[in-house]
Amino acid sequence: MNTIKFENKGNIKMIAHRGVSGLELENTCPAFVAAGVKSYYGIETDVHVTKDGKFIVVHDDDLVRIANLSMGVESSDFAALRAVRLTDTDGKTQRNDLFLPTLEEYISICRKYDKQAILELKNEMPAEKVWEIAEIIQGMGWFARTTFISFAANNLTALREKYPSAKAQYLTETATDEEIAFMINNRFDADLCGYCVTKEKVDALHSAGLEVNVWTLDTLEHAEMAKAAGVDYITSNILE
Repeated sequence: MNTIKFENKGNIKMIAHRGVSGLELENTCPAFVAAGVKSYYGIETDVHVTKDGKFIVVHDDDLVRIANLSMGVESSDFAALRAVRLTDTDGKTQRNDLFLPTLEEYISICRKYDKQAILELKNEMPAEKVWEIAEIIQGMGWFARTTFISFAANNLTALREKYPSAKAQYLTETATDEEIAFMINNRFDADLCGYCVTKEKVDALHSAGLEVNVWTLDTLEHAEMAKAAGVDYITSNILE
């Protein structure tokens, strides 16, 4: 099994969703490395704040889907989460290299393979935690190569309060007129559901000087439709 090449992508930059999660278990170091050795522009992932105030990389609010374990991410301590070994993509195979990564491990892999870090700030966080994440990445020398994304508008406004130069995208499933106005007024690039994007919406954002990323498209047919709409980035589990 391998990635599917989007040969006709033109100037569109491809982003590996949770690493190459079509090949390796999502949001693990193997998935990030799989993206690193391929032609992707960026590697997307998700970061949560644990009960004891540390950061861990995982998408869901619990470990049921990826580890068959009823364990809340933000209600558990970092060490307990880190000790869990996840099941492989077949849902049953245990591998010692499948665990929840740290923020630093994710950034280190992006840096090693010269990939843009596309970091989703999961759930709404205290502003101090948003700033702490930014400080860690800045200390690792990868702040200029990190794009912060979030469904939680307050995460992005807090980020820009202290780091006005931060590259940020607002995530939305609906891309309503009000949401587009919010992005334009706050100078946030767009991160839109690929099935709600239209050329009219992309043109409006481009006219305001904003870029458009779409998620999560896994077929060439959908990628071609996004290209026709004029998007700048496509996030995918398997398209390269």
